[in-house]
Order: sequence, then structure tokens, then C-alpha cells
Amino acid sequence: MTVSEEFTSRTGRFRGELLAHCYRMLGSAEEAEDLVQETYLRAWRSFDRFEGRSSLRTWLYRIATNVCLTAIERRGRRPLPSGLGGPAEDPEAPLVAGPEVPWLQPFPDALLAAEREDPAAVAVSRAGVRLALVAALQYLSARQRAVLLLRDVLEWPAAGVAELLGTTTTAVNSGLRRARAQLAQVLPAEDELAEPAEADRRALLERFAAAIENADAGALAELLREDVALEMPPLLTWFAGRQAVARVAAAHLLTGPGRLRLVPVMANGQAAFAVYRRERDEPYHAHAVLVPTVTTTGIVRIIAFQNPACSPRSACHARPAPEPGAWPGPARGDSRASGWSLPVGREREGDRRDDGSQGCRP
Repeated sequence: MTVSEEFTSRTGRFRGELLAHCYRMLGSAEEAEDLVQETYLRAWRSFDRFEGRSSLRTWLYRIATNVCLTAIERRGRRPLPSGLGGPAEDPEAPLVAGPEVPWLQPFPDALLAAEREDPAAVAVSRAGVRLALVAALQYLSARQRAVLLLRDVLEWPAAGVAELLGTTTTAVNSGLRRARAQLAQVLPAEDELAEPAEADRRALLERFAAAIENADAGALAELLREDVALEMPPLLTWFAGRQAVARVAAAHLLTGPGRLRLVPVMANGQAAFAVYRRERDEPYHAHAVLVPTVTTTGIVRIIAFQNPACSPRSACHARPAPEPGAWPGPARGDSRASGWSLPVGREREGDRRDDGSQGCRP
């Protein structure tokens, strides 16, 4: 076996979890992929000097963390609109774009699913990339993020974190306490985000998809909690409260039955929708990814990432919408075009509603 073959065989299985780690640090799947590439390049260059005093996994995480720390120093944090100011008070006010802001991006679950990856590692990664957590991490400094992720997510010992960051164990423990306290101030309470049972969750999401596809503002409003929030990066303007969110959705999202098609996907470890839009009789084109946060008392947050899959690296600009399919599980679907696990299947009996529009049946 050549050195190159040995390196690939020994390090390749860690790529998925390293990608999740870099995403947690930076809040961008695209940047995370670049930094994982940089991590592997640096590791390859120094592989002949790896002495095995730590595990190969630990060694790779050391490199990845340092790469991320350097990147954050250059690029800063990636917020959601709610991290930059309060909600708009007038639902009729013009929407303000902020294209110059490096926004937090969603993470396609398909990227967590290396074929040989340990299922336990996949579950840990998926829990650690929830949007609420990654958005909250953006409030922390680069070193605070590193300390919190290495200690609380990866469960490194304080001494190991101190060695990586070139500091003391006391400083690591102090930094961890501050990071936890700051995170507690911006993260929603867990009991407020308690999810309903699986059957109830899927039924609510099916109603959510139907309301949007049928442009039914009243049906959508019934699913929202009174304190619901709507964010639409790259728009700076965001809204809070059922009445305001329903009015904004009616004006800008629910513009006519059949204009939008919602296809179930998985993003950041939670159910989401790839949204396809068409104008009149034109084909459907990729438009956005909707990530609703579903609780036992209704939908508490909707983040509408405007066409996040259509980066210069993807071919989804002219990609037609797939037919409605089943809810994807982790890593299901073909992510080669855009990273999103879009389930493609034939239209099934019951997938066409009485009004002739096609639905999205979980």
C-alpha cells in the first residue's frame, strides 16, 4: 500500500464528522467543505510526521479546528436576520435586502451520510447542527466556539482542548462556563421547542405544505404559534407574531395556488422543504429552502433561505422540480447536484388534490 492509499484509507471515514464540525464553527456548508479540503491537504503534507501520540481522529480535529479559527478571524460570524436587530413592526413595509451580509446557511443532511460512517457519529453530528444551536454559536467568539464544541459536543478533556488552543486548563474551564452562559441567553428553552409525536409532526408538516401550495393564508395561520417568527435571509427584514407573519406570507409567499411546490428534505437534522417556484406555465425552478421549527403548540419559527442551493457550484438553476415523494430519512436521495437530498418518485395515488394541484404527502 502506498502512502497515499494508506492516508486515504485511514482518514477518509472522518470526513463527514469533520464537515459537521467545520459547519458548526462557521455556519456555512460551502465554507465548511472548503475547510475540510484544507484540513486534508495539511494532514497529507504532514502525514509522514504523524507519530500516533494521539488518535488519528484527534489529530485531524486539531488541524480542522485551527483551520476554522483562522477562517473566522478573516470572515467573522454568520448571523440570521434576528441576530442583527429587532423584528419589523409594519408587515406592509418594504423588505430590505442585505446581500453584503455573510448569512448563516442551512446544512443538507445528505452531507452527513458517508456510507461507512458510524450511525452513532451521524446522530451526534445531526443533533449538533440544529439551526437554533448553530445560530446561537455565532454569538460566541471563535475561541469560545472551539472550546464549547470540543468540550460539550466532542467531549474532549479540558487538558486536550488547552493543548490545542495553546492555553491552560483553567482558562478552558473558565471559557467554557462563559460560553455556556452566553449560549443560554440566546438559545430557546428546550421545553419551548418540544416536538410532537412523529405522527402528529408529520401531519402538521403536511398541512403546512398544503397551505403554502394552495396559497391558503388562513390555513397557514392556524398552524402558527402566537409568538412565531419568520426570517428570510438574505433579507434583513424579519417578522414576529402570528398576525404579522401571516400577512407577510400572504403578500410575498402565497401569491397563487400551484405557484409553489414543496418537496420534503432534511436540513440541519430536522424536516424541511425544498421550494420550487414557477411563473405561469413555465417549469418549476429551485427557489428556497424552508426550515420550520415544529413544537407541540405549533410552528414557532420559519426560516426561508432564499435559493441557498443555487451557488455557482451547483447545477440547480435550471433543474426541474421532482415529483412529490416520501419523507426522506437521513442521507436518502441523490445530493450530487446541490447537496440537498431531494426525493424523486412517481406521482402516487392521492398525491393530486381535488383542485388539480400536486401536493407533498409525507
